[in-house]
Amino acid sequence: MKTHGKVLPLRRPADEAVASEPDLAKLARLISAYAPHDGSFELPIPGVHASRFSRINTECVHAVSLPSLCIVAQGAKTVIVGREVYEYDASRMIVFSVALPVAAQVTQASYSAPYLSLKLDLDPHKIAGLVLKVFPHGLPPAHERSAVYVTPADASTVNAATRLMECLAQTGDAELLAPLVIDEILIRLLRSPIGVRIAQMGFAESSVHRIAKAISWLRENFSQPMKVEDLAGLVHMSVSSFHEHFKSVTSMSPLHYQKVLRLQEARRLMLSTMTDASTASQRVGYLSASQFSREYSRFFGNAPSKDISRLRQETRAWA
Repeated sequence: MKTHGKVLPLRRPADEAVASEPDLAKLARLISAYAPHDGSFELPIPGVHASRFSRINTECVHAVSLPSLCIVAQGAKTVIVGREVYEYDASRMIVFSVALPVAAQVTQASYSAPYLSLKLDLDPHKIAGLVLKVFPHGLPPAHERSAVYVTPADASTVNAATRLMECLAQTGDAELLAPLVIDEILIRLLRSPIGVRIAQMGFAESSVHRIAKAISWLRENFSQPMKVEDLAGLVHMSVSSFHEHFKSVTSMSPLHYQKVLRLQEARRLMLSTMTDASTASQRVGYLSASQFSREYSRFFGNAPSKDISRLRQETRAWA
């Protein structure tokens, strides 16, 4: 895989306890129990997902990553957003504060030691309520506007994630105790070195929240014509300020973001519903089939028909 951009540096406070191997091993056993084979699984606790992958990806997997916290118990993964590269493993958690088209690759996994992770969806409304408790005297300024953060996986957060998984074993715990553990995880996240930036998700006037609103419109209307001027007006920003903030948060321009959404959806349509390239291109908003083919080939590395044929062959080979 060709990577570009930069891997963001990690900063670990001197007094922060690192998650130990026994802590991570315990979390890994619990995730493995609820992710019995390769794939991602929605757990009985709303907004919590477990994933298992037992082989390294030879190519990037393209998807939209929703606002979430991901804690890895075993293995490693790389995510590319625009031109930024993020690497994380059992020592580092990753946070997505807005919905982003990503290219992801599991870089460390095997059948004997699969990649195992726990993902917690992030609700801006819940975060806004907790921010008032964590920062009772007001939120300090946040100068960085990136939507993706990598931060050390401390022992307290990993142990809280373990207790969250343990709630699944007892009747009633998932309903009564799991929400309290989720609040604990979010509070620990807000008190971490990236807490002030995460807090921006919950405030309507923050740039991150405004860009999230624009992203929501794009995801719901990606097949429709879009003018940056109209999108800027939707979030009450000037065109120049909106463009600057959008690129700062997502690492791509609004037009490029829309294009990636269209290409990902066209690929999904062709792969899962047997739709031909011409029909798929029209359904996602392309007026020119030749333009669609050029942009698809540039983005995925192959022409639509060749790419889909290869993906179907790989799917049958691993079925």
